[in-house]
Amino acid sequence: MIENPSSKEVISLVNVNKTYFMGENQVHALQNVSFSIKEGELVSIMGPSGSGKSTCMNMIGCLDRPTSGQVFIDGKGTFEMTEKDLSVLRNRTVGFVFQQYHLLATMNVLENVMLPLRYKGIPRSERKILALEVLEKVGLTDRISHYPHELSGGQKQRVSIARALVTKPKIILADEPTGALDSSTGKAVLQLFNEINKEGTTIVIVTHDPGIGASTKRCIRILDGKVADDKINSSFEANEVHHV
Repeated sequence: MIENPSSKEVISLVNVNKTYFMGENQVHALQNVSFSIKEGELVSIMGPSGSGKSTCMNMIGCLDRPTSGQVFIDGKGTFEMTEKDLSVLRNRTVGFVFQQYHLLATMNVLENVMLPLRYKGIPRSERKILALEVLEKVGLTDRISHYPHELSGGQKQRVSIARALVTKPKIILADEPTGALDSSTGKAVLQLFNEINKEGTTIVIVTHDPGIGASTKRCIRILDGKVADDKINSSFEANEVHHV
């Protein structure tokens, strides 16, 4: 397995190409994409539909491998990994937050957050303690017995964030996390990401929304499968979330 020489770079894409074959046609989803994200950064990857940002997300989330080039996640190259290796790295390193929450309707809030720990073989008593800790962090200790249909959109997303946090991942990967929320609730969710990031967790938000791009210290813009720009938002303030 190829190792990344820089331990401070928790994510690194080096000349990454991804080609999908659709019959006789080739779709070049990523073309020579290179960027690195250091441990503890808060970064948005922004682009319109079809730009390649979702393919970037799949590379970072160990859901796919490049056609060529190298992807390093937590110092480990994914190019030649087996599906089992990718699964192990993903489960150890990445917590996912999705636009549509993906909560299990038959489980209450506490059970939904405990679920990833069950897959890791952690005893139920310990699972409950860890889940309660993260639910307190996201402000939902008064909702632990509620079911998803009894929650607002913002509360559902906070449960989703708690579920991503409970395994103590190095990276939180959020796919359009405010897409199903009103602007006020979306702003509160982004503020929560800021607070989590201050504690040292690397956060990558994948979005089509320029407002979210302006709400992160660094924004990588993807267009037509290439990095169009990669810049620091000079007006960014960690305690301020811009309009979304």
